[in-house]
Amino acid sequence: MAFNYLKTAFATIVIISLGCKKDAVPEKKPTSAQPEKTRAEQTVPFDTLTKTIHIFVALCDNKYQGIVPVPAGIGNGQDPNSNLYWGCGYGIRTYFKKSKEWKFLRSTKSGGDILERIVFRHAAKPDQYLVADAYDGQYIKQCTQDFLNSSAGKRKDAITIEDKTIGIGGNAQLLGYIGHDGLMDFELDETYKNTDKKKRDVIILACFSKMYFGPHLEHANVDPLVWTSHLMAPEAYTIHDAITGYLAGETNEQIRTRAAKADNTHQKCGEKAARKLFITGW
Repeated sequence: MAFNYLKTAFATIVIISLGCKKDAVPEKKPTSAQPEKTRAEQTVPFDTLTKTIHIFVALCDNKYQGIVPVPAGIGNGQDPNSNLYWGCGYGIRTYFKKSKEWKFLRSTKSGGDILERIVFRHAAKPDQYLVADAYDGQYIKQCTQDFLNSSAGKRKDAITIEDKTIGIGGNAQLLGYIGHDGLMDFELDETYKNTDKKKRDVIILACFSKMYFGPHLEHANVDPLVWTSHLMAPEAYTIHDAITGYLAGETNEQIRTRAAKADNTHQKCGEKAARKLFITGW
């Protein structure tokens, strides 16, 4: 995709705040396919000396999500390669691949609700891994449920990478959600009460994420490092810089500041406005 086209597309996204709205959309039944073999929940040991960050990405989808449509080329929720939140310049896959802080290890694809899984290892911290899953945009509800269940410790998995078995889902230390706030469009009947007394850190980059995700995470025993108070553009630079602070052992407030500065750098919204947008803690 040409740079000028991307620049124009991103400018459009900024103006409409990625099209978040509260119109209901038809639900699609999720499939159960996984991008690779995973270990049985809570039963298979993993390398506890390694740490994992697991990011759940609901691909931007003009057809199946309650958003004001973005340009068609970046709003196809079934095409990760050109998707706003994955394959575009500020998408998770592209942005982290270009980052000097992370070494790309593997991509796997199998279809189903998760279209692609990517795995990175931190360049300076070899015991720290990052896993990101690109969910088909029509299965945003499944993506949201998987994130919430993982945050509460109800959904635990592990994968093998570089001859190590690393924890993902509820076995990760930091969980992230990127995408449209689907909780504006659908309701969840599940409860997300913590199951193992472990506190997990979360970052939720979606419009009004504290308002909509907060009630579901109230009893999940999580520490919200960064979430939002208003409309926003959930692009990769924000979570990338927040993770940088997290791995450096910074305080929640310092991590929040990093997120705000990253957003201001790219969105030109003013740091004061960005600091109002991003919230840390309850």
